[in-house]
Amino acid sequence: MFYREAGQFKASYAQDNQIFPIRQDRVGMALILAAAFFVVPLIASPYTFSAILIPFLIFSLAALGLNILTGYAGQLSLGSAAFMAVGAFASYNFILRIPGIPVLLGFVLGGLSAAMVGIAFGLPSLRIRGFYLAAATLATQFFVVWCLTKIQWFTNYSSSGVITAQEMVIMGISFTTPVKKYLLTLSIVCIMALLAKNMVRSNVGRSWMAVRDMDVAAEVIGFRLMRTKLLAFAVSSFYCGIAGALYAYAYLGTVEPEAYNLDLSFRILFMIIIGGVGSILGSFLGSAFIILLPIGLNLLAHALSLPTNVASNLELMVFGALIIFFLIVEPHGLARLWQITKEKLRLWPFPH
Repeated sequence: MFYREAGQFKASYAQDNQIFPIRQDRVGMALILAAAFFVVPLIASPYTFSAILIPFLIFSLAALGLNILTGYAGQLSLGSAAFMAVGAFASYNFILRIPGIPVLLGFVLGGLSAAMVGIAFGLPSLRIRGFYLAAATLATQFFVVWCLTKIQWFTNYSSSGVITAQEMVIMGISFTTPVKKYLLTLSIVCIMALLAKNMVRSNVGRSWMAVRDMDVAAEVIGFRLMRTKLLAFAVSSFYCGIAGALYAYAYLGTVEPEAYNLDLSFRILFMIIIGGVGSILGSFLGSAFIILLPIGLNLLAHALSLPTNVASNLELMVFGALIIFFLIVEPHGLARLWQITKEKLRLWPFPH
């Protein structure tokens, strides 16, 4: 009943093709953004910003990048953390070695560097697919981390390999407090999510989905596979590169290769599986689920006084069970469950 469309008429194609065609969705999104920008900074604690909200936004952006490649273009990747590392280290070196460069421009250049690396390692997708492509992108993960560890120029010849990220100063404003880092991260994520949503609804997004569904048929009807696949790798890596720069500057405060290990790549993959493959909303839902689940499990373990060995492995067991559950019961994840709920609300109280 809440989603009834009675009285909402579409008088043009543009109105019918809006991102949020139903008025309730537009109002709901406006309220969520207003709460995120104006209410949350007033009531949330520094711990909430640093431990929950900022990593949620960063992982959402990284999951969004992987969803573009895997969900929309159908190219399986296990190297998301490697592209994040490229974005972080490239941003650090651009800001370090070019005096006076704006921080945001450094982030963009870091994302472009990740995009170029993504294109280079996306070339095997022109010949292989599926499991073999996943293995090729897995090689990206090990190769990038090895380069960042062994080539000391990337870490400015630091003996430990761990370097402190520069202070983020934008237009004279220093983003050092958790609330300022949160607002900066939120602004970047909102802009890039809007760009991604419009991109997947354009001819570029349709070409990705055509290649995902059947690349041979897509090539027959005129889509250029090489350009389409490499563009998907470039855009996905760009998003992951920006997420990696934010991960270093807004969350960790340090730039280190070990922060972008294989475990991080799998976590991002779990986010889009649980949230929904091929869904912008699913990237945010999956990120929220992965961030909040360990906190809930820790509280549950303390409440039930579980043994230490059980509590330490509880997160891994639950993650594994949830992955199997969603792959069997609802392959499209939480985003599909939300879509089904909205459809039922639009027809309530009539049977579906």
